[in-house]
Amino acid sequence: MSEINQMPDAGLIEDRSYSQGQLIRRRFFRHRAAITALIIFAGVALLAYTSIGFGPVPGWWDKNYTATYPKIGNGEPTLSLTTFSIGEHPFGQDTIGKDYFALVMRGIQRSLMIAFGIGLISTFIGTLVGVLAGYYRGWIESVLMRLTDFVIVVPTLVFAAVLGQMVGGVLGLTVVLPLVLWTGLARLVRGEVLSLREREYVMAARAAGASDLRIIFRHILPGTVGVIVVAITLAIGAAILLESTLSFLGFGVPPTDTSLGLLISEYQNAFTTRSWLFWFPGLAILTIVLSVNFIGDGLRDAFDPRQTRSKD
Repeated sequence: MSEINQMPDAGLIEDRSYSQGQLIRRRFFRHRAAITALIIFAGVALLAYTSIGFGPVPGWWDKNYTATYPKIGNGEPTLSLTTFSIGEHPFGQDTIGKDYFALVMRGIQRSLMIAFGIGLISTFIGTLVGVLAGYYRGWIESVLMRLTDFVIVVPTLVFAAVLGQMVGGVLGLTVVLPLVLWTGLARLVRGEVLSLREREYVMAARAAGASDLRIIFRHILPGTVGVIVVAITLAIGAAILLESTLSFLGFGVPPTDTSLGLLISEYQNAFTTRSWLFWFPGLAILTIVLSVNFIGDGLRDAFDPRQTRSKD
């Protein structure tokens, strides 16, 4: 009996045969909710970009989001799930006869472009501020953390609305909205760096004469990758909601283009008479945000260092 108790755990032996990157991938792909969300998210993005095309690349859908077409009835959706049929306008038509499927696909394209741009830029800013504040400490940390506190104190929606009104356009929103979404990551990265900078291997590298840049990129940043990757997914979800809210309030994407929030804003008064004009972009926002958040949960669990073994 004592010999059995002293036998090493088979799972631990199995884990030692994998690199850290392989263990992370194994944990993520065993997270069923994250994988399901990833498939759904990829399906939505693929549908949006292949259906109506993007840039010079044409799509397989024969309707254009800017053209008007003869109204069919009251513009109701022709999509039927009982006897599956797409019909002429699966998502219906808007009040002037535009194909609503094409409009929603265009809205998804614009919202995803803005959200991914905001997520990446805000992650870069937050990582940069957090690393500099945590590694150098002193007056650099004081200045950067006071700046972080100032941005946190200002109401996010008000700050974003002012910036959105000043610049406007898809590119402008993508560039300026990250200025209000980086603070949370900066605090998280700073905390990680404060812990990592005191590790023995970092102190040994410093004693060996390694430069600050080498220490940061070779020894500090790799230890914060998990926090950064998860933060990107959360920032993308938050950016979609923020962009949708700003467009709904009239401070986001201009009416010459479209986005999911702008579609909801334009047709909010038709909710009781033409509910499909509200529900389809609303369901698209809900699907994208939930998918991104579940993917973030899966990445967080995969990078969690407390999970020392893969679960079968």
